[in-house]
Amino acid sequence: MATNNLEQNNVEEVEVAHEITIYAEPIFHVGKFEVTNSLLNSWLTVIVIIILCVALRLKLKKVPSKIQHIFELLLDGALGLVDQVTNDRKISLKIFPLVLSLFLFILINNWLGLLPIVGSIGFYAMEGGHEVFLPLFRAGTADINTTLALSIAMVVGSNIFGIIAIGAWKTFNKYVNVSILGSIFTKVRKDPSILIVAPITFFVGILELIGEVAKVASLSFRLFGNVFAGEVLLASMAAIFLYVLPGPFLFLEVFIGLIQALIFSLLATVYFTIASQDHSEHDEEHHEEKKELAHV
Repeated sequence: MATNNLEQNNVEEVEVAHEITIYAEPIFHVGKFEVTNSLLNSWLTVIVIIILCVALRLKLKKVPSKIQHIFELLLDGALGLVDQVTNDRKISLKIFPLVLSLFLFILINNWLGLLPIVGSIGFYAMEGGHEVFLPLFRAGTADINTTLALSIAMVVGSNIFGIIAIGAWKTFNKYVNVSILGSIFTKVRKDPSILIVAPITFFVGILELIGEVAKVASLSFRLFGNVFAGEVLLASMAAIFLYVLPGPFLFLEVFIGLIQALIFSLLATVYFTIASQDHSEHDEEHHEEKKELAHV
């Protein structure tokens, strides 16, 4: 009886020691490379996406079945949503595979972290002098490293897409507008206002360069903050009321996971669209229109 009481006390201590941490817990090491539970969840997400894509590919038919028809409608609706952002079907078709892949990765990553079966798989380990439970899987988007990597990839990828779409020189001039400074010497006689406009335009380009860094911060912290806050909320509600109260919050987190995946993907679409546009052409057209109005 005494032994059973000690075992029960130990179990209670382990359960109390299990807390949601702001960092991902390490599971094992491969040399100096640390594999965390968030990284394992991201790998599991990729495996789920691969299985889903292969299964759909093997069942494709010229005469679509009900399931294939549903997926075709979803894809068509998603492509239409991207069209509303880009206003150009050619650009939409180029970035749609990337945006859709990003959406699925974030969505499945968010939802896998909410599954009780996935979250309950783990092991006990010694940490800080007491035994704690370490879950084997945790939402990858609840780790700032994952969201930061996704954000950097999107910002860098959008600029690479801009280089492919409009050229390296025009992309560079968006941020360091050397051509506008050079135009001071060629246009100052015809248009003295260039002495004021050129420095302001150059400074705006520097602000856009700073804005690229701000995009990384806003994208990563928005996604990480919402998913991590959801984990803390569910853990807190489960600690207060084990079975009844967490239910509505769980459905709320399912909806939030969908919304966050959609927002991140749409913002990526906006960044790719902006990067593919040549602002210098619009500025020249606007300048010509002002000249015509002045002559009138």
